Amino acid sequence: MERIVGRPETGRMRFLVIGASGAQGGAIARRLAAQGHDVRGLSRHPGRLPGRLPGGLPGGVRGVQGDLGDAVRVAEAFEDVTHAVLPLPLVYDRARVEAYVGNVTRAALAAGVRRVVLVTGNRIPGQVTDVPAFETRRWAERAMAAAGLPLVVLRPPVYLENLRAPGVHAGTAAEGVLRYPLPAGLPVAWLSHADLAEAAAAALVRDGLDGVTLDLGGADAVTGPELAAAFGPGTRYAEQDPGDFERALAPALGAGTAAGVAGTYRWVRDHAPAGFYLADPAAWDLLGVRPAPLRARLAAWRGEAA
Repeated sequence: MERIVGRPETGRMRFLVIGASGAQGGAIARRLAAQGHDVRGLSRHPGRLPGRLPGGLPGGVRGVQGDLGDAVRVAEAFEDVTHAVLPLPLVYDRARVEAYVGNVTRAALAAGVRRVVLVTGNRIPGQVTDVPAFETRRWAERAMAAAGLPLVVLRPPVYLENLRAPGVHAGTAAEGVLRYPLPAGLPVAWLSHADLAEAAAAALVRDGLDGVTLDLGGADAVTGPELAAAFGPGTRYAEQDPGDFERALAPALGAGTAAGVAGTYRWVRDHAPAGFYLADPAAWDLLGVRPAPLRARLAAWRGEAA
């Protein structure tokens, strides 16, 4: 398929961000609102939606309460919507994912949306695996495309904000040890939520992208020791056992979700090729935006001056 870099869409647009009170959806909703768009956010907890942006400007995100498992509420959220973005939630049960994706797909088709952006939340291996966190995403991509939606798929690598996870950030701050369940020598193009938001905002309106799947990545691909060095002199990297990572996540995410997430890291440890978490070199050119340097993003979310 020929990839064409087009101009942003014009005309009346109304955006729906599904899961807008979550980390991925919230970042996307805030970015769209900051660009002056009409943004509606579907969430089980609309009271948590970002109401105002830094500097006191109106956020412009209108909350709509609803669960992805409720087809009626999903259809109502899509009323008069022209563009939508679906960051898949941390749910790895195949039946639930099928129900969620089916409800979104039917509602989007009925509304006649001009673009749907699907955010998988992780990479998808080239071969079929026994990891639900990969295979539910693979299924979602194929099902939405087969339904005829004008679809763009964004596949992030690993989010930089994951370094705040229990058992990761505390060790970095207290001991000068960055622990994470990835092989030390594996290059990773860590992506921030802010850069995901830039990519999603562009993917929603950039002309000529229907049917395209993009492996995103941050501006810099680094190994574990190189990432640790970005935290400052003396910080070292330690490859964490996925089981320890799972146990640390479970109190915050629940046992099932923690096991699903840890399963991806076990597969990466045992099977991932060296380039698994690198970015498609053409992705940002197609989107017409650029990610920020790693050190700038680290400084921003650590509350330091970039």
